[in-house]
Amino acid sequence: MIAEITHRGRTFRVDLSKPLDLSQPLRDGDGQLRAWWVDPVRMEPVSNEGKTYAVSAGAPVNFRTITFNPHGHGTHTESVGHISPEIQPVGGQFKRYFFTAQVVSLLPEERRAPDNRTDLVITLEQIRSFVGDQVPEALIIRTLPQSDGAPRDWSGTNAPYLQSTACAWIRSIGIRHLLLDLPSVDREEDGGVLAAHHAFWDYPNTVDTQRTISELLHIPETVRDGDYLLELQLAHFVNDAAPSRPVLYALLP
Repeated sequence: MIAEITHRGRTFRVDLSKPLDLSQPLRDGDGQLRAWWVDPVRMEPVSNEGKTYAVSAGAPVNFRTITFNPHGHGTHTESVGHISPEIQPVGGQFKRYFFTAQVVSLLPEERRAPDNRTDLVITLEQIRSFVGDQVPEALIIRTLPQSDGAPRDWSGTNAPYLQSTACAWIRSIGIRHLLLDLPSVDREEDGGVLAAHHAFWDYPNTVDTQRTISELLHIPETVRDGDYLLELQLAHFVNDAAPSRPVLYALLP
């Protein structure tokens, strides 16, 4: 199904029958994707008056309670409510779900941190060298070397992160949605500063409900760097973050 989308005076043709899913699945049990030391996802059938609501146990339906954390268990999208006292629910934030997007692959650089650890950092200079004159609404960052997509526990790994100056620049050029395959735009342990989050949302100077950050994506090797149409789907949670499913569509000539 070919569609035409016009944005900022430019017309894009896309094939909506060929989506490229960038989300990580949410699975029950140990050994699955997680971060921030959260307990594993639990998907358990409801038990009531001695009856277990699972078809395998004789019930007419499967009826499971799911316990998980949006930030720690999979691909998610968050609002400025992640760092503000007010929740600023991300689930009702969007007026539309399709955005122009650019995928870039970057190899984080080694930098010495104040605690004398060697960090891997995506820098302002790296990002500026990839984003051209046609600024996308969404920037999708894939970190190198390429991940194979296997579930991993990011807790305590001192994962790569973005310079706060890079996030400030991304905001300044008009990018509204920042997506990446890491657990956070900020360092895992930074004393609660969250400099990159604050820079992207310009908080507390601004309570910006027009911008989002999405983390813990999986960007397959088959998705080449370049321009796309992004469909950013997310659950309607009244919360600062919600599970999301970023989907790309290639632009046709």
